[in-house]
Amino acid sequence: MRRFRLPLRFAASGFWPHAPRGLRVRLVVAFLLAAAFGALLTAGLTFHRARAAILDRAEETAVADLRTQLDSLAPDLTLPPTAQDLRGLTRQIDQAGGARAWHASASYRGGEPVAASAGTPPVPDELRRAVQDSGRAVHQRTEHDGRPWLALGMPVAYTDDSGDTGTDTGTGKDTGTDADTSADAGSLSGLTVYAVFPLDDDRADIDALVTAAEAGAVPALALALVPALFAARSVLRPVRRLRHGAERIAAGELDTRLDAAGRDELADLTRSFNTMAETLERDAAELRRLEAGARRFAADVAHELRTPLAAMAAVTEVLDEDAASGVLPADTEDAVRLISEEVRALARTVEDLMEVSRFDAKAAPVHREDVDLRTLVTKTLQLRGWAHDERLRADLPEPAPVCVDPRRIDVVLGNLVANALHHGRPPVTVAVRVRGDLVRVTVTDRGPGIPDEALPYVFDRFYKADAARPRSGGSGLGLAIAQENAALNDGTLTAANHPDGGAVFTLTLPAAASSPGTT
Repeated sequence: MRRFRLPLRFAASGFWPHAPRGLRVRLVVAFLLAAAFGALLTAGLTFHRARAAILDRAEETAVADLRTQLDSLAPDLTLPPTAQDLRGLTRQIDQAGGARAWHASASYRGGEPVAASAGTPPVPDELRRAVQDSGRAVHQRTEHDGRPWLALGMPVAYTDDSGDTGTDTGTGKDTGTDADTSADAGSLSGLTVYAVFPLDDDRADIDALVTAAEAGAVPALALALVPALFAARSVLRPVRRLRHGAERIAAGELDTRLDAAGRDELADLTRSFNTMAETLERDAAELRRLEAGARRFAADVAHELRTPLAAMAAVTEVLDEDAASGVLPADTEDAVRLISEEVRALARTVEDLMEVSRFDAKAAPVHREDVDLRTLVTKTLQLRGWAHDERLRADLPEPAPVCVDPRRIDVVLGNLVANALHHGRPPVTVAVRVRGDLVRVTVTDRGPGIPDEALPYVFDRFYKADAARPRSGGSGLGLAIAQENAALNDGTLTAANHPDGGAVFTLTLPAAASSPGTT
């Protein structure tokens, strides 16, 4: 019997060998798979029920036709019949079958069935045993020469009390099913009639059902594609709007809001997005207000401190002269020196705060010049009295042309060298190297290095790695100001630890197109 073949094929490793990535494609594929599964399930159930109905109709009709033939022919048969009588009976049944193409045979009291022609298909032994054991009509579907056949077995019973040859027949079902009626009109006569006929027409009807199901599968999927695309579009449209809204929020447009229409989950998600955006905008505005207030406060405090600090610095200079001349008592001299040192430290802190406030206000001026970085390094060391310091070594082998603001690069170099001298161990090396279109200045010391947990924060404002370095009188702004100045000159400033010990600070600047003259 031909099986109902599914028109879709799936990979052995899964339903889809290469899972689609796009949400639209996944939605459409999922919708089509659901539609295909529903269509195939419906087609399979319909095929099963239609096939059962076709076969049941063929069996019931055959049983009824055979009973009708026996009702008219069996009463004329003399019992016990001879082989010639049985052959004549089966010939009459074959002739009466007409378009059904009966192949009948008959047996008496379990004997071999006698057929009218030699080409009659054999009666299955299982069917014969079932008829003999049950005494009822039985049918069975078989295969013979590649064709489907229906085999019937029907016993003949006496119809009168005197034992005349009048007959009545019982009917039954397939050998795999229960019989519905029995031969209850008298006792069995011992005569059993078998009939076999092909189910080619019924098989053709079943094959037509399969062909129709297969032919309708592709149009059904094609039609399912339209609602699948519509459903994907209706789902993806708000998702796409949410994505664009999130991108605008990430770009800083905190006033972004989306239209939330409907009462489904996506509309709820859109309203949640709007609430989030409103909260972010409110919090960002508050943070900007607080940050601006803090910057303004620091700038105002630093500005207000400059005048009294200038006066204090002038006084401490006079006191320093008196302390140097030896006219002051020893205790007073120590106090004067301490006050002078603290006043100078406070003045440096105020200047650093003023510089930071200019960075935050984006008001730090930059005046670029074409210079040799070796010249800037040399001037920095000379201005701070480090040119002849035995703790420091300059490695300046080749010209390093750059276009920078000399004052700001001087601040960077001064902070890096001072940091290495104060927190590291000598010798401190300042090296300049040219690598393609980049110029690098490295400041390396031989100290304990920077703790790994402190490396990400060394350029933060007011940060001090006190756990690994001795406490200093600095404000904690030097490296932060150095990094800001490097950025203003299109450079970068990084910190790391040398494999042999010590900290390494690297200032990287873009090289200039031509070499300036050395001054």
